[in-house]
Amino acid sequence: MSNPPVTRDALDNGLRLLTEPMNSVRSVSIGVWLTRGSRHETAAQGGIAHFVEHMLFKGTGTRTAEDIAQAIDSIGGQLDAFTAKEYASYYIKVLDEHLPLALDILSDIVLNPAFDPEDVEREKKVIVEEIKMVEDTPDDLVHEIFTQGFWEDHPLGRPILGTRDTVESFTSDSLRTYFKEAYAPRNLIVSAVGNLEHAHVRRLVEDRFGHLGVGGADLAETAPTVAPKILIRNKELEQSHVCIGTP
Repeated sequence: MSNPPVTRDALDNGLRLLTEPMNSVRSVSIGVWLTRGSRHETAAQGGIAHFVEHMLFKGTGTRTAEDIAQAIDSIGGQLDAFTAKEYASYYIKVLDEHLPLALDILSDIVLNPAFDPEDVEREKKVIVEEIKMVEDTPDDLVHEIFTQGFWEDHPLGRPILGTRDTVESFTSDSLRTYFKEAYAPRNLIVSAVGNLEHAHVRRLVEDRFGHLGVGGADLAETAPTVAPKILIRNKELEQSHVCIGTP
């Protein structure tokens, strides 16, 4: 028996919902996708999308970071997230019977982050270490150098992690301002796949996200222009890493 097709839906506030039933499994993977990434940052904000992603796991108004981890572990779930140049994603995989709790946790994370100032200061050190790790990982670094040269002076060319200076400039208030402008219903997509019914998922999503106002800040996107060049970075290594690209 084949699976039903993908269902595309939307709430009144603009949040989009996609579901795809898979009758052959007993699990559900559900994610909240944000149509904002590092390409939508100003130069001074470099890395703020990624920083906010980290902070969303540090606690909400009602759950500590430990509460979040224990709640997921108690149902054998898997929770993770990532930030890319054009989007960010938060997703959970659970047994189908735990879908309501999974969406409750997921919605709490992406709607009610605490942005505790002490957590912000601690996370700055974590992300600065991530930036240092890229410098010490040649197969990552070659792509960063390539991208910065290929899309020179354009947001797409800037590193997703930001720089040490931009990361250390963030405050609880600046993160909260970015969050309010970016995490609006029109920028959110909830997608779910697995042993599910669309109507049930829609009711759960409506319950958790339906109260949100329209809001959000408008953005103007510009296409990058490619600047041909050769970039060479010498490091004391046993290998050479080469990256070649073209429009």
